[in-house]
Amino acid sequence: MSKFILSAFADEISPDLAEQVRVLKDLNIGYMDLRSVDGVNVKDLTDRDMTRIRETLHLNGIQVACIGSPVGKSPIEASLDEALADLDRVIEIGRVLDTRNIRMFSFYPPETSPAAGYDRYVDPALRRLERFANLAQQEDAVLLLENEKEIVGDTVARCYCLMCSLASDHFRFLWDPANFIQVGEGRVTDDAWDLLGKYMGFVHVKDALLGDASVVAAGEGDGQVGALLQRLDAAGYEGFLSLEPHLERAGRDGGFSGPEKMSYAVGALRDLMGSLGIKEHQE
Repeated sequence: MSKFILSAFADEISPDLAEQVRVLKDLNIGYMDLRSVDGVNVKDLTDRDMTRIRETLHLNGIQVACIGSPVGKSPIEASLDEALADLDRVIEIGRVLDTRNIRMFSFYPPETSPAAGYDRYVDPALRRLERFANLAQQEDAVLLLENEKEIVGDTVARCYCLMCSLASDHFRFLWDPANFIQVGEGRVTDDAWDLLGKYMGFVHVKDALLGDASVVAAGEGDGQVGALLQRLDAAGYEGFLSLEPHLERAGRDGGFSGPEKMSYAVGALRDLMGSLGIKEHQE
């Protein structure tokens, strides 16, 4: 039996932790994805920051679903040492905040490389990601590889190449419908479920339009979010649907929606789930 738990990128609401918590509580969402607080990226949080965040969340009954790290959003030709150090740090932060889930990426090819030539970077990405996967296994963390435009793992085919080589209990796939649409992958649930569904570990909820790649709320675009939810439900998925709406602003380092547009995005997802007879799990 499936179990769908809602989470949200809290920094899409506000940079301020108190405002993040207030809005999540108003929306009756008990989990957050931690990407930044007060404008500080999660990988750069100090031990003091973590103590404050942990205490604030505990007092307000909010838990961390995933560390929304930027690990792997770095040039594929750069030294791997810094990326490994960042991964080690965010795994430690996750441990302090009681989550094993770490979102990450599969590296930027050189700026001069058109996406049509990204295939030649799959093997170098695999070698790097294998180092990440080994560290995750040692530290009992779960890495969640997100599909992302301008990254080696952008299309269904390249994500499949990465996942079929690396998938384990410590290395799972994070499906972002909008990001697939923005690299021209239409009808992605129909075309990709048989390849990627068995690797699913996490879902980002945002949608987009094929025509101009603009981001919209769940069910308002071409990302087949409803079909994805149905496939997950039939497969007995037990995990998070994490709202990352990007309805106000989107960029390489993340996005922003604000309280009102986050509320709209949450309502759109709940309406879509209701129309499909899919229940939200409330703890």
